[in-house]
Amino acid sequence: MANQRILAVDDEEHILELIEYNLVKNGFSVTTVSSGEEALALLEKEPFDLVLLDIMMEGMGGIEVLKRIRNQKETKDMPVILLTARGEEIDKVLGLEMGADDYMAKPFGVHELAARIKAVLRRSQRTTAEEEREHKDSVHAGRLTIDKETREAMVDGKPLDLALKEFELLYLLVKNKGFVFSRDQALEQVWGYDYFGETRTVDVHIRNIRKKLEEKGMNPDCIKTVRGVGYKFQQEES
Repeated sequence: MANQRILAVDDEEHILELIEYNLVKNGFSVTTVSSGEEALALLEKEPFDLVLLDIMMEGMGGIEVLKRIRNQKETKDMPVILLTARGEEIDKVLGLEMGADDYMAKPFGVHELAARIKAVLRRSQRTTAEEEREHKDSVHAGRLTIDKETREAMVDGKPLDLALKEFELLYLLVKNKGFVFSRDQALEQVWGYDYFGETRTVDVHIRNIRKKLEEKGMNPDCIKTVRGVGYKFQQEES
């Protein structure tokens, strides 16, 4: 099997050199670029398995690059790990809302970086058997329909535009209507047991899902917060 291809995007040359040296040692094929514009141009021409994306760059910043990646059919489900400077809390949360799979704060340890990349890739490259099993499932809750096979969520027959992890989280909650998932359980089910992130990741995605449901005329409180525990889906009253 060919080495998995990583695209590293950062405008600091020494960081790119550090990333490339250590990821190649871990068996990855690494391409580096120093701007968001270069990254997007390359993604149009070549396939990659994962993107490492710095948030703060000259010119086009990482958040805008991530937005464009998620808006393109060919790359919308591509795993993206954000590289953030300490203190960039707002950008980090915004990145998660835009569909980033994980983030790492600089300065980071190269061993942890390699471990996180492997964990994200394992989650994104599930076996065909697992996909077929999951694809058999579709769930309904009042005006909401979620089809695992086509990866479509619909409200009154109209598409609900969800990022990959938003879709999987909503599917989990709707499929298990009335069951309360703790944040840790949601992380395990949607992001995987080896996820390195924080439980706030779940809160960010829930907030984003509620906003999108409300835009479609649904009551966002159909996703209930159970204080001190987590979240559950409760079907709207007729």
